[in-house]
Amino acid sequence: MPIKKDPKPKGLIKTLFKWLFFVFFTLCLGLAAASYFFIIELSKELPDISKLENVQYQTPLSIFTADKLLIGQYGEKRRVPITINEVPRQQIQAFLAAEDERFYTHPGVDYKGLLRAANQFLSTGKKSQGGSTITMQVARNFLLSKEKTFLRKLKEILLAFQIEQRYSKDQILELYLNKIYMGQRAYGLAAAAQTYYGKNLDELTLHQQAMIAGLPKAPSVYNPIVNAERALERRNYVLRRMLTLNFIDSSTYQQALNTPDDSSIQPSNIEFNAPFIAEMARQELLDKYGEEAYTLGLRVYTTVPSSLQTASDHALQSALHLYEERHGYQGLPHKKFKPGSPLGSLAALGDCQQAVVSNLSSAGLITTIADGSTLLIPWHNIPWKTLVPNNPHAKTLQSSVFKTNDIIWIRQLNDRSWALSQVPTAEGAFAAINPYNGAILAISGSFDYYRSRFNRATQSKRQPGSGFKPFIYTAALEKGFTPASIINDAPIVIEDPSLENDWRPENYTRRYLGPIPLRNALRQSINLVSIRLLRDIGIPAALETAMRFGFTREQLPTTLSLALGSGNAPPLKMATAYAVFANGGFSVKPYLIERIEDHSGTVLFQATPEAVCGDCENQPAANPAQRVISPQISFLMNSLLRDVVDRGTATQAKELGRTDLAGKTGTTNDQRDAWFNGFTPDIAASAWVGFDNSQSLGKGETGGKAALPMWIEFMKTALANTPEKPFTPPEGIVQAYINPSDGLLLDPSNKSGIQEYFTADTAPKRYSQPKEPELDDEYELNEEFIQEALF
Repeated sequence: MPIKKDPKPKGLIKTLFKWLFFVFFTLCLGLAAASYFFIIELSKELPDISKLENVQYQTPLSIFTADKLLIGQYGEKRRVPITINEVPRQQIQAFLAAEDERFYTHPGVDYKGLLRAANQFLSTGKKSQGGSTITMQVARNFLLSKEKTFLRKLKEILLAFQIEQRYSKDQILELYLNKIYMGQRAYGLAAAAQTYYGKNLDELTLHQQAMIAGLPKAPSVYNPIVNAERALERRNYVLRRMLTLNFIDSSTYQQALNTPDDSSIQPSNIEFNAPFIAEMARQELLDKYGEEAYTLGLRVYTTVPSSLQTASDHALQSALHLYEERHGYQGLPHKKFKPGSPLGSLAALGDCQQAVVSNLSSAGLITTIADGSTLLIPWHNIPWKTLVPNNPHAKTLQSSVFKTNDIIWIRQLNDRSWALSQVPTAEGAFAAINPYNGAILAISGSFDYYRSRFNRATQSKRQPGSGFKPFIYTAALEKGFTPASIINDAPIVIEDPSLENDWRPENYTRRYLGPIPLRNALRQSINLVSIRLLRDIGIPAALETAMRFGFTREQLPTTLSLALGSGNAPPLKMATAYAVFANGGFSVKPYLIERIEDHSGTVLFQATPEAVCGDCENQPAANPAQRVISPQISFLMNSLLRDVVDRGTATQAKELGRTDLAGKTGTTNDQRDAWFNGFTPDIAASAWVGFDNSQSLGKGETGGKAALPMWIEFMKTALANTPEKPFTPPEGIVQAYINPSDGLLLDPSNKSGIQEYFTADTAPKRYSQPKEPELDDEYELNEEFIQEALF
């Protein structure tokens, strides 16, 4: 019987290895199959890379004046999209050296980098940011969430392959350079150049390019403004990598290495200061687009020319300074400047800035301002009454008031000299519009936006006072009254059960002129005539007329106090109402935004306002405005309001040297509000001065004194190149020679008459009787007449 031999050890080992190989191969095959199907399923969850073809970068909202000056930018992200052709080659090389040196050769994934990152993870247990190519960063930043997981990293890899197959390297790099976060709210390469160096890309030097290229790795850590030392280390690393990769030679490297960094916080890129206009436009865009308005890259062009906005701001500030100078210097005692303190701590508000008195001379005060400049304040530019109360020794007195290191407020005058000033305690507002289409031409809401952001030109609720009387007169003319109608200017007592005492309104002068024509009453702003006029036409008729001018029912009281402007309105509303007189009787709606463009320049919105055309027979308006008063009534009101400037409470406006000016002053009880609402055929504007707490402006501070100078100063610029337009009566207006005492016809041989305008159907038909009382004699009243009541 043969003996069975034990199997040789080599055979067992060989068999074992076969089985192990088979098991390993099966596992690998299974793993590969599972991985394949996993990747197939994962690929189904990947976002569509076609989104990269029409990328909408989140760029800020930009707002411009009518002449295309930037006045505001809103949005968390600063970004200026660029094309790859705009990026200098050396800047691209700096990014490749810092982020992805094999970008132009790998297929979207750098295997060496991935292996290096994997090895670091296995050895330290910490995830590394290394291994992500520029293509993978594009996939992550545009298509994936910010979570840090292995699954997201796998998606990055798969997307990177897809992106590389569909897009060119330059397209991928352009996406990357526009998207990456660079610190300081800057997104993208161009925004970083502006943020850190205030330069365009083609203006950057090598050391600046290297600094910017080092930011994406850790923008907060390598931010040169907040962490200069770490940022310099990172910059020098980028320069070394550029040298190693032969992007630069050794001499260029050494020169850049030895160059100190010059990054700094850059001034705002705002080109023109118009914060009230910018804020109004921002709010309108927010209402229209929601929060997306801040990220869509919209470019908004307003109707406001920078020249008129400058004139508006200057006029408001000048008017408030004039008011302050009439009411004394409030700067004593002066605050002291501590030697060694930074001059940069000196404040500025509106057109005023603080200065430190450094010396006194026979010529005036020698001062130092925030930038270190020295300015002279001549003694004659210190006009304050409280400093020199009629004292012939003015210089001695002034010298005793000022001491070295006093902090004072100064401002520059129109002649470029400097004057002692103070920040006004009163406030003001101004609004101007184009009366033919409602385009807003200027808005000034306060002395200084950064002291008070409340826009008094659009948001305030102030009584218009006598500035409302023209709307009462309009209603009266529509009811058959004429400019020559006689109304008694005499005291009245108004019985009102809702009041404890009867209301006894007065004229501002507390004088009474007796029977007086409407023209003279409006010219002299006679309160009692307005009240009697409103009583005669009825409050409902006056309300209906006022609402045609744009006032709302909530703004108008239903009592006889309406005749004295006891409602409320902001200056923009008043300017809009007076525009009806300026344009011949049409209602226009104020608007601010002329055009909205998207980031590529495509027009998304173009204003098509209701408009009044100058010659509708030859060129009809595309969107005609609604007529609210007849051409005849409009002409008569123009005539009456021109008379206010020519011979009434606004004669100071005649210094403009024009005959086409019209308007109405307004002053409320105790001089709490001072107004002037005026217009020419080309512009309607309203000026207001007052205190926010409604305290009195002081005795004599009427609309003609406090507010009219603001309107005049603005119009000096607004009308500089505007020729006068003829004042031509429309069809249906006639002129008659009348007796001003009774409004009846007068024989031309009688030299005491005047020419007056009438509508054809209200012109007088009867002749005046002789021996009429002379007009404008102060009316002597007896006790019985004073007790006359309205009801």
